[in-house]
Order: sequence, then C-alpha cells, then structure tokens
Amino acid sequence: MLDYTQLKASFEALDLADKPIIAHASLKPFGFIEGGAEAVLDAMLASFASLIMPTFTYKTEIVPDVGPPNNGITYGSGHDRNKMAEPFHLDMRADPLMGILPETLRNHPSARRTAHPILSFAGVNADLALFTQTLYEPLAPIGGLAEQDGWVVLVNVDHTANTSIHYAEKLAGRKQFIRWALAGDRVVECPNYPGDSLGFQALEPSLAADTRRVPVGEGFVQAVPLQRLFEVVQGWIKKNPLALLCERLDCERCNAVRITGT
Repeated sequence: MLDYTQLKASFEALDLADKPIIAHASLKPFGFIEGGAEAVLDAMLASFASLIMPTFTYKTEIVPDVGPPNNGITYGSGHDRNKMAEPFHLDMRADPLMGILPETLRNHPSARRTAHPILSFAGVNADLALFTQTLYEPLAPIGGLAEQDGWVVLVNVDHTANTSIHYAEKLAGRKQFIRWALAGDRVVECPNYPGDSLGFQALEPSLAADTRRVPVGEGFVQAVPLQRLFEVVQGWIKKNPLALLCERLDCERCNAVRITGT
C-alpha cells in the first residue's frame, strides 16, 4: 500500500523540484493508495514548482452536417451525440478518459482552469503558462511550460497519453483539425485540434537517454524535458512526414494526414 510519504519520495527522486510540470497519470497500477488521488496530487504539488494537467471535456463537442474537406471527421454522424452535448462551463468535470487525477487537480482550492470549450487545462502555481491559451492556440500552455524549462511527467502511462507530443507535431507543421463545441448558447469553432496519439509510443527509444524513471510500488513515474521532446518529434517528422501516425485503417485523423502528406 502506497502513502503520501512514499509517493513524495518517488516524485522527488526525479529531481525536478524547481521545474514546472505537465502530468498524465493512471493510478490503477498503484493499487490501494492511502489518501487516494488527493494524496498523489499533494505529493506532486510538494515535489514540483508548478503543475498542470489536461481537463478536456469531449461532451461539449458537436459534429456538423457539413464542413471543410479532409478534416478527419465524418460530417453528419453526430446527430444522437449532438443531442446529448452540453455547453462548457468552468465547473464541468474533466472527461473520465482523463482519469481521476485531473479532476482532483481541478477541484483543488488553489487550482485555476482555462476556458477552452474542449481542451481546457487546470493547474496550480501555473498561471503564466495556463493563460497563454486561446481558442486558436489550445495547446499553448505546453509551449509556455517549455519556455520555463518544463518537463512532462508520466505516471503509469506511456507516450500514447503524452499530449505534449501533439504540440510538437504542430511545431513540425503537421496538419491540425477543426472541431466545434457548445459554449454558452452558441456553437464555437475550435481550430488547431490535434490528431491521434496511438502511434506515439514509437518515440520511446529515441527519448530513453533523456528520460528519468523511478519505480513506485507496482507502477512507475517517468519524466522527459519538454524542449528535448519537441526536438525529437520535429526531427522524426522532418525525416518522415508520416512518422508517429497510428496503424488503424479507420483512423480518420491519421488518414487525413496521410492524404496531405504532412
């Protein structure tokens, strides 16, 4: 059984006490944790200079009947889903696909949250990075962290959960998408929506020399510097414009990238 003290020691072993962090986590491999997700979050906040996590809200999305071509989406396919869509608000729960830790962070008394209707972020001591986000630049907080020598920390997850790779793809010139979401009483167009992440684990060998990894009970934590991550991703895509795409034949976003060739 893990507790706060053990978790804090593990995060401190990454030696990132003065660094801003973006984190992604699955707590299930840890088994029972004394104090639950709150203990994990408290240990992270005590171990890093600042912390942000994605608090995305996919239930706000609307699929229109028509739209721009080669946009990685089947127009007209969302009639039933559209009926269940909800307008974004700052108190909306993070999507369950994010895991329990982002929602725990969102509810922390010191947390701030951005207002993007699909791709919001929450954080503590991270306002400088968080509020670089705009509707047009949804992943800007990741770039803001990188400018502060930030790192990405992965707790029991691999690079398929690493949102920062999407930011690096955009830096490399990879095709981005348009999505639509409910915000208040209107539908808002959300540009620069990222692609699919299922192919991202292919990066791991190229990042091994720059990765810090610490075993934690039956799980692990690992960390990679954002600037180095961006360099590696851009190098891969420059060498092969189709690098890091997934192999699913029905992946609309990866297929859209293949059509454009970048």
